[in-house]
Amino acid sequence: MDQQACHEQLLDRREQLTEGLVSLPYDLILYLERAVVYSDLGYPDLAAGDAYRALLLSDEVANEGFEYHENAVETLLLRIGAPVPDVLAFGSLADEWSSKLSPGPDEGRQAVQHMALIGSVRAYQILSLSLLLCGSLKSAAQFCERGLRVRENNRELLDTKDNIDTVARLKLRRSDFDINELPDRGLVRREVYPWNDHEPDRFAPESLETLNADLKTMAPKCAVQAATLPVLLEGASDTDGYEVIPTCQQLGVFAVEDIEPGEVVLEEYSLLTANNRLKDSVCDACSSELPPLGSEQQAVGCEDCADTVFCGQKCHDEAQDRYHPAVCDKDVDAIAKDPSAREADETLYLLLLSRVLALAAHQEVHPLDVREVKYIWGDFVSSRSNDINVSPKAGPPPEWTLPFSFKYNIETPLHILEKMDIDIYATLAQYDLWVLNTLYAKFRGTASARKNPRDGRPDVAAIHPYWCLANHDCDPNVTWEWGGHMVLKAREERIVGPRRGGIKRGEEILNHYCDISLPVRERREWARGSLGGWCMCKRCRDEAAAEEANGEQA
Repeated sequence: MDQQACHEQLLDRREQLTEGLVSLPYDLILYLERAVVYSDLGYPDLAAGDAYRALLLSDEVANEGFEYHENAVETLLLRIGAPVPDVLAFGSLADEWSSKLSPGPDEGRQAVQHMALIGSVRAYQILSLSLLLCGSLKSAAQFCERGLRVRENNRELLDTKDNIDTVARLKLRRSDFDINELPDRGLVRREVYPWNDHEPDRFAPESLETLNADLKTMAPKCAVQAATLPVLLEGASDTDGYEVIPTCQQLGVFAVEDIEPGEVVLEEYSLLTANNRLKDSVCDACSSELPPLGSEQQAVGCEDCADTVFCGQKCHDEAQDRYHPAVCDKDVDAIAKDPSAREADETLYLLLLSRVLALAAHQEVHPLDVREVKYIWGDFVSSRSNDINVSPKAGPPPEWTLPFSFKYNIETPLHILEKMDIDIYATLAQYDLWVLNTLYAKFRGTASARKNPRDGRPDVAAIHPYWCLANHDCDPNVTWEWGGHMVLKAREERIVGPRRGGIKRGEEILNHYCDISLPVRERREWARGSLGGWCMCKRCRDEAAAEEANGEQA
């Protein structure tokens, strides 16, 4: 069977297992089987996500007081008398079984406990290896150690431990290290998954009609249209000096009337905001500063949870109507607050994710159909470009671009859902890991952030879906301010020039998502981390080509 046929067969198997999990959401065996399929498809992050849910379910089986104990036990009881699942007989685990799960009539629950125990070892195997492949070495090592405490001589776990140690020595450039020194952030695939049927055709007439109907209220002199953009590259290239470069089609915002320098182009209000300071005086809805005591506009608190405050009645009412009841008085607000400087950015992305989960849960819609994120493009690359070619003649593996860690992509999002009283097993279709990854891909490169003037750390972030439809360029024709509302204004003067600002009818609105005062290499490094590739705007290409020419002359 050729690689493509094998790939299609694996996708079919994934679909079957996913349908099985809809019927049997507490079956840890199905999660392990789907994790193996994800591994074979080249999605180690998704494999880790399923293995972690399987591990949680093995804990449910082992602990009578846990919420889903009976559900998990009853599901495994259905397997009594059947052959041992292949996923539980992998490698040295085969020695743990007779040929069938066939205990006596009074021993069924004992067999279930044994099945869950071996399932936990298999989960540790998949977790540790998958997280290693994702670059999350610290988490990989921790799960490997936990697995070895259950089965200290397990051959597969010992092999993975050796591999983790080898990679750690290469990363740290020394042979002695503590597990807490290991890096825990890696990169995974950034794509529209082959099974994702929630991504709209953004160029379809009905999509453009919906977008423009909303945009008209925020930017009356603009319209959403198809735009031609340069393709982002993975790294340094000799194409900077080319007159013609590869391009792609995306949506953009265009002026339908002339816009004068300094004129407001767009004013947008969004509930998709985040604040990572635990007791900061900002509005829970729009993240603007709360009005000072004694001012004409008074802050409004939630009647049911004392710590949630809004900057005014409008934000209070919008929040109650669209998201707040899903998290009201559920202790979600304390999660990921007051982080270290190193984790400030990641906590803001996590808290944006948390807000989407609340919007989706309260409105009873799929997270990818929440209107604030539905039409955002996550700078995805094709699945085929991300695939790993297993042929002996294959070239280097693809370079994945979506930042990943076990803590922020798997563990804490599930913790948030549990705090929201959401059954993380029965709602798999809504909150599967690939859904969360897709949301993260949409956030990165489109979220705006504000730094705290006291310590310079980013502490507030937001997604304004129409603001981010205006594409990035390092020579923008607009500038923006965010203080509860996102306001785009036509620049008085362009960066490259000097040229007078303003925007003519038919011209594209050129936004900026990074600090455009940075040197070209730093701007491109930012773009690679947030947008998935080096910025290829004309300013970046011209400046990079000039630097290269100057270097050659020197």
